[in-house]
Amino acid sequence: MDVTRAAAPGRPKQGPPLAEGWPAYPPAGVLAFRDRLPAMPKLAHPWHACPAAALRGVRGVLTDIDDTLTTEGVISPEALLALSALHQAGLPVIAITGRPMGWSVPVARDTTIDAVVAENGAVALFREGGTLVTEYEQDEATRATNAQRLQATARRILAEVPGATLARDSAGRVTDIAIDHSEFSHLSPEAIQQVVALMQAAGMNATVSSIHINGWYGSHNKLSGARWIVQRLLGRDLENETSSWVYVGDSTNDQAMFAHFPLSVGVANLRRFADQLTVWPAYLTDAERGAGFAEVARAVLAARTSG
Repeated sequence: MDVTRAAAPGRPKQGPPLAEGWPAYPPAGVLAFRDRLPAMPKLAHPWHACPAAALRGVRGVLTDIDDTLTTEGVISPEALLALSALHQAGLPVIAITGRPMGWSVPVARDTTIDAVVAENGAVALFREGGTLVTEYEQDEATRATNAQRLQATARRILAEVPGATLARDSAGRVTDIAIDHSEFSHLSPEAIQQVVALMQAAGMNATVSSIHINGWYGSHNKLSGARWIVQRLLGRDLENETSSWVYVGDSTNDQAMFAHFPLSVGVANLRRFADQLTVWPAYLTDAERGAGFAEVARAVLAARTSG
């Protein structure tokens, strides 16, 4: 496993404490969101119905970033406040994302998030003392070989799929490629499926997030990345604690995590993918995106002080 260390300038930014401005329930805009979303599926329960007893033993939170912590591309104020409150309570928060290593550096360096596992399980970034540590699931030789294959597949996709463009964050990617379908460009569902098919035909793993289509070589994924970082950072076996971790996500590429964790939660905007989901989380929040994450954090922290 390759390790890179770099100075992490400054101290991690601390959000305002829980007592200062913690959003009231329900979060602003919840009623407006409900009017625009598909109905609550029968396979998931409202997050506010989760028993406090089930949350008292929570040992940490795993979360996606895009459209889970972020709203309009920025980690929302209520999500930052929630991250700070979880940090103050001593609960580790680990982000598991398809975003690239380069994009993830400021998130890992400058927020209270304990670690970021980027590129769908391939790269881990975390602070160790005053240093930002970057570790790779694949060795350097494997990454170099795969890089050539990745670029060849990317060229084929761009040539064969009308309107396909590389994600704007591609310069920061080390172990995968990403095609934009909803962040700055728009691809039809048929074009998205064509991209996925081309990736799979090239022997790649392919997943579709709320904004990108990601493809990579290797056996890693979001779940293996979560196992890796919990062992590396905390020295614990995540498989012995699956019922004690909350996972929060927003898209079809979170389905394996939804299936694995009993305390899986989708923020409300997940319902926009209702016709594409085969696995639902156990719970759904009332609010979308960063406000939905704040809703999750509020319940977890309230359960720790009740009973």
